[in-house]
Amino acid sequence: MAHVTCLAAARNALLTKHSWDVERKGLNGAPPIRILSNNQRHGWIERTVRLLGIGNDNVFDSPVNKQGHLDSEDLLRGLQEHAGKPTIVLLQAGEINTGVFEPFEELIPIAHEHGAWVHIDGAFGLWAAASSKYKHLLKGVDQADSWIVDGHKWLNVPYDCGYAFVKDSRAPQAAMSHRASYLTHDAVARDQIDWTPEWSHRGRGIATYAAIRQPGKQGVAELIESTCQYAHRLVTRISALPYAELIWEPQINQGLVRFLSAKLNSTDADHDLRTDSVIANVLESGEAFFSGTTWQGKRCMRVSVCNWKTNDLDVEGAINAVQLALSKQ
Repeated sequence: MAHVTCLAAARNALLTKHSWDVERKGLNGAPPIRILSNNQRHGWIERTVRLLGIGNDNVFDSPVNKQGHLDSEDLLRGLQEHAGKPTIVLLQAGEINTGVFEPFEELIPIAHEHGAWVHIDGAFGLWAAASSKYKHLLKGVDQADSWIVDGHKWLNVPYDCGYAFVKDSRAPQAAMSHRASYLTHDAVARDQIDWTPEWSHRGRGIATYAAIRQPGKQGVAELIESTCQYAHRLVTRISALPYAELIWEPQINQGLVRFLSAKLNSTDADHDLRTDSVIANVLESGEAFFSGTTWQGKRCMRVSVCNWKTNDLDVEGAINAVQLALSKQ
């Protein structure tokens, strides 16, 4: 819903620039909105564009480059192809499998030169700004128009906690606000009805406040740094085991490992099967939880560390569980 909130604001702002009042007229007859992104974006976009009436046919993906992010030339080409049309550029801060950050300082000015709205999917990565060690990854991200970040990942609050940030407060208010005679409204105080799609939900801000207040700013930074270090140790140590392969070394707390088949003349399909089998054996051991993912056509084990309770013993136990699972193959 954080994405829906931000992109509803983007829809309102972009169509207003094209002299179209979407809140009054709807989308029938409106200039179509285009979304430009890379092909490793999160699947939330399909759900969001359906809810907002933008449509999946108006989402255009470019392949990532060798660094795992959108290339500036591909972005420029896409913007030129859609010149004069309302456009949203979606960039990522911490891709779900690799943790890759887009080069915001390079890409955002290009998007703005062509009149595009820039939205940042920072579900994981925006939290890196809390750490002096990792905040350089977000250089230039403040130039965007909207951002989202999850609370249920690194902050460890209940699953439905997400945060939406929009630079121009008029856009979300125009998209969301409503007045009714049976409701009480204040002329000065902030009213949550004006900012989110829901009229009522639990006080998510209370859990968020507690989760930040208890460790403090320094504690949040230490959480980010320790989990990133644990993820790096897990990926590099596991990928050094026999029949294991490093697919993506963590930049933050996300990385990928693949397990190779010992069969003669083994194929990619054999490697995929062994990867899933090793993951299943680790899960069955109860020692650690890893999930599988398909990245660039290969089945991989996704390593993601975000829990504040993770410690050295947990990491060693997980590595040993993978080693044992490999010995069973």
